[in-house]
Amino acid sequence: MADPVGYDSTPYTLEYGVFPDPNIPEDNQLTQAKVFLGRMLFYENRLSALDNQSCASCHRQSEAFSDTAQFSEGSFGDLGGRQTMEVVNLVWNTNGFFWDGRSPTMRHQSLQPIQNPVEMAESLDNVVAKLSLDQSYKDQFIRAFGDDQITSDRMGLAMEQFMTTLVSNDSKYDRFLAGTATLTDSEENGRALFFAEYNPFFSEFSGADCAHCHSGFNFENDQYMNNGLDTDAEFTDMGRYDHTENDADRAKFKVPTLRNIEYSAPYMHAGRFTTLEQVVDHYNEGIQLSSTVDPAIANTQATGLMLSEQDKIDLVNFLKTLTDQTFLTNPAFSDPF
Repeated sequence: MADPVGYDSTPYTLEYGVFPDPNIPEDNQLTQAKVFLGRMLFYENRLSALDNQSCASCHRQSEAFSDTAQFSEGSFGDLGGRQTMEVVNLVWNTNGFFWDGRSPTMRHQSLQPIQNPVEMAESLDNVVAKLSLDQSYKDQFIRAFGDDQITSDRMGLAMEQFMTTLVSNDSKYDRFLAGTATLTDSEENGRALFFAEYNPFFSEFSGADCAHCHSGFNFENDQYMNNGLDTDAEFTDMGRYDHTENDADRAKFKVPTLRNIEYSAPYMHAGRFTTLEQVVDHYNEGIQLSSTVDPAIANTQATGLMLSEQDKIDLVNFLKTLTDQTFLTNPAFSDPF
């Protein structure tokens, strides 16, 4: 006879190396059972109206938990209006989720695509009803929460836990910082350009000034910014403004991490650039001025970044050192079914 299913409070140990301590919510401390339940739900097709789409359908591990399609396809074949963001190192995000920051927490964020008519197009009540017919889910809810009651709130807590575990910290650049890897000459020049500030008066000392926005261990600043893609007349997506209705937020979007950027094309909120080379060209010579463009970016418009062809190659090569193959292939993050 099989052992009875019981509550399992075994803690989950989050490995994050030299990164700063994350702020795990006091009401959702990690356990192995909750993390595994969140993983099950992340890969569960029954979260969608036609039982044909899971979170992982648009957040694929091999694509840095993003989607290489410009716009992801929903359960009924509809296309979204923004490019799928990476799900990586989100536990250090403290300033909202989605491109416009409309979700305050991961648990809230995790439930929104289920209910979005363009995405999974399902209701939370229907999802709960479907999962409640599956004994394996009832058992896992017992292990995670102590009883077999399946609720959307518990689903959000479990998915928050799984997404918390999606930590990327083993790129070549991380190993370089630890003294266990060496950058090539091209990668090293790209690193220097990445962190050097723009200098319009002395081009030989001028850098790409990428760290102005993509800073810190996660190569982002947790802010919403306009990076000079369009003029005011060309705005078609108001970004952060849709959530705040503050004119100062028009066409501002969440600054994404650059970790695993090599695998998360296309780029920008609408996926307009298909290669890293095009992204570098935009900042080097394609900045558009508007009322909300970041001043540091606007300051480069007159001269561009003055990068040579070799500089641009080197900068892309450095960005590729942020690829973490361990993260992209970690079996603990893969489909559990």
